Amino acid sequence: MTRYYRINHQGTVRHVVERDQQVRLVDGELFGEWRPGEVISLDGQPLLAPLTPSKIVAIGRNYRDHAAELNNPVPVEPMIFLKPPSAIIGPEEAIVLPDNIGRVDHEAELGVVIGARARHVKEQDAAKYVFGFTCVNDVTAREVQKRDVQFTRAKGFDTFAPMGPCIAADLDYHGADGILVEGYVNGERRQTGSTKSLIFPIDYLIAFVSAVMTLLPGDIISTGTPAGVGPIKPGDRVTVKVAGVGELTNPVK
Repeated sequence: MTRYYRINHQGTVRHVVERDQQVRLVDGELFGEWRPGEVISLDGQPLLAPLTPSKIVAIGRNYRDHAAELNNPVPVEPMIFLKPPSAIIGPEEAIVLPDNIGRVDHEAELGVVIGARARHVKEQDAAKYVFGFTCVNDVTAREVQKRDVQFTRAKGFDTFAPMGPCIAADLDYHGADGILVEGYVNGERRQTGSTKSLIFPIDYLIAFVSAVMTLLPGDIISTGTPAGVGPIKPGDRVTVKVAGVGELTNPVK
């Protein structure tokens, strides 16, 4: 398994690659030309969000059980919306709840990291554009979402896109069991689902989204959340766990 992290190394933000039980600096551009550099340790090293995408394309209601729990119809085609890059935070950074916006929910999701410029991709070719996967928490101001109808404000507050802890490559997302996605609040599991249950699978989403907008290296498609979403409050610790990727935990304040 190969995993890519992003850290502040001696005052400079750098990617590192973990492979064969060894961590090395990435010398060059992660989505371009690079080679493994100096061996370092991640022990005690705070992790940053693993990348800075030009956009986060999120998919709404992509699990039937989640659509049902909110009394929403199952979509006949992918519901796409954008989360701003300014909402991104990394592991252990705080989700900050704005005043007077009502209920705010956690939404555990698998994020697909795009590795090459993608435009009008055919579904059968989509895997060629997948660089890897990460954990995403699609934090949502639920009452704002209901009032606004469209999702931009409810999903776009600063700190409402926790991401990390890494980008995991080499995951078999075509396997019969899919990839397990879980959400926890204060250690209690609230959400569990597999990407095998996605209404619109990953390759279909890449083809669909790339027919609308050009996807750039490092962009994220956040594939939707399984049932079990619920409110978070100051003092909580929220964890998104994705099999093969790891755990992303953020305090709430």
